[in-house]
Amino acid sequence: MAEDAQEVPQIALEAVIGFNGHVFSGLNVHPDKEHLVYPLGCTVIIKSLRSGKQTFLHGHTNNISCISVSKSGRYIASGQVTFMGFKADIIIWDYEKKEIYTRLVLHKARVEDLSFSPNDKYLVSLGGQDDGSIVVWNIESKEAICGSPASAQSAGHCLTIEYTNLNDEIFVSAGSGTLRVWELDLPNRKIRPTECQTGQLKRIVKCLEIPNDDNYFYCGTTSGDILKVNLKTRLLNSCGPVKQKFSKGVNTLKVLKTGDILVGSGDGMLSLCSGGNFKTIKSVQLEGGVTSVTLRGDGQQFYVGTEAAQIYSLGYIDFKPELIATNHNSAVKDVAFPFGTSELFATCSQNDIRVWHTESSKELLRIMVPNITCNALGFMQDGRSIFSAWNDGKIRVFTPESGKLKLIIHNAHSMGVTAIAATNDCKRIVSGGGEGQVRVWEIFQDSYRLIETMKEHKATVNCIKIKSNDKECVTASSDGACIIWDLVRFVRNQMVLSNTLFSVVCYHPEEFQIITSGTDRKIGYWEVYDGSAIRELEGSLSGAINGMHISEEGKYFVTGGDDKLLKLWHYSDGEVTHVGVGHSGSITNVRICPNSRCIVSTSADGAILRWRYPQTLNSE
Repeated sequence: MAEDAQEVPQIALEAVIGFNGHVFSGLNVHPDKEHLVYPLGCTVIIKSLRSGKQTFLHGHTNNISCISVSKSGRYIASGQVTFMGFKADIIIWDYEKKEIYTRLVLHKARVEDLSFSPNDKYLVSLGGQDDGSIVVWNIESKEAICGSPASAQSAGHCLTIEYTNLNDEIFVSAGSGTLRVWELDLPNRKIRPTECQTGQLKRIVKCLEIPNDDNYFYCGTTSGDILKVNLKTRLLNSCGPVKQKFSKGVNTLKVLKTGDILVGSGDGMLSLCSGGNFKTIKSVQLEGGVTSVTLRGDGQQFYVGTEAAQIYSLGYIDFKPELIATNHNSAVKDVAFPFGTSELFATCSQNDIRVWHTESSKELLRIMVPNITCNALGFMQDGRSIFSAWNDGKIRVFTPESGKLKLIIHNAHSMGVTAIAATNDCKRIVSGGGEGQVRVWEIFQDSYRLIETMKEHKATVNCIKIKSNDKECVTASSDGACIIWDLVRFVRNQMVLSNTLFSVVCYHPEEFQIITSGTDRKIGYWEVYDGSAIRELEGSLSGAINGMHISEEGKYFVTGGDDKLLKLWHYSDGEVTHVGVGHSGSITNVRICPNSRCIVSTSADGAILRWRYPQTLNSE
């Protein structure tokens, strides 16, 4: 690929389904009360609560580890992780312009937490355990004022940091066996800590919350209790609840105007407890450990983010959770559209298959199979079932409306089912396994029969495509071979060999050629008739190609892989016509929807991205 990505027109990104629920306090309501700010991979997403429209802030080179919004709402700060020995960036974003205000580089390996001073003068940042320092930055001059080790040599790692609400010079840090109040001495460019005395109590503090009057502050601990500390005297005031501790630790705290506290705990319980004795007033169970609680306005309404990548909205009065966004919380393996319609699509990952409404990005159906990963899936052409390949060696067939299990094929493959396809007459399924076998199954109403096993591949079968007349199929494998099989006589018709691990193969719609790709980053065109190579393109400058799909008329095809770029190619010219930038994890799969309106791509960080298919290509 000779041309740079800059010269090629970009594909418009329409929507992202994704939220990283593992970032503590990652979900924030912006002070304008109209937008949610949250991380996904190395992107910050700003989502309008009214219209659902999303804006994306791209700039980080690796996953975002913390995020903070300033009191006035002018700035957003985000920190990232990086590899050992490298510096991890902090980016301050200008909220109005939606662009980078400045990039601050000092911390090594990871930025643990960030906090803005009340008047947007300073930003304080905390490095991860390999860095262990606190740095105060001047936002106006974009420079570091001073830094200091976060905790004493004898204490554990510092985990969280929080500015007070009234004073630009005072902030609090806490962590494993350390709790300190810091004062900034600007003339001497120093920060001076005072240890908070907690007596015999030894706790690991996960989160801090400072009410508006700055008299006390609250610490949530991994032991499931809350410490209340006087900010002026730096002495422990009280600790509770005494009996009923919060299960799996307190992950996040928010103090309301009434003095009551919202507590999010690791077992997925969101509780409202009184500020005095920490007794629970009311609570609600959510899916996945609670990692973020954020208030809209004064706290009549609040939003909650969980580890299962769900976002909930709750009201203070009724305390009923309303699910406003659901997302995959682990790598998405495959995506499929039903035959002839682009209204909905299905994706699969660890534990589940989900069916989504394309236009609204809403989840319509979830089919759960706990602790097992779904490797591939597809819709039968008649639309009556979803067939899926699982790593426990079973093929499962579900109904697409209710998600009921229609049929299960036990021990379909010995090392997990890794690829699957169904014939166009909906009577057969062809599956490939981790051990390299390709098997053809006949499917009846509620039973099945193994027709044939074809043993040629020496390694995992990664992709299967069936010809439109159901008489031939092609399989791509990690052993460096693509085999074209006769599905009538069950013998090998042709074989394509290359020094690569083939990950994907596609038939051209006219079915006289196939295109393949894999770990050698090359896109190969091959003749079906005799298996001869026609041409080879350089598909990517870095990283394997994992997903590929050809448009219905065969003029264009789309690829995606470890370089995180979505590329649209002209089939006969072999040129890149458009590039899509937006993924922050490796792209695992791509699909052009049946009427060429959009492209859906999935990635290893759990994100699903929907792109607008360039309409100029449809009119040609």
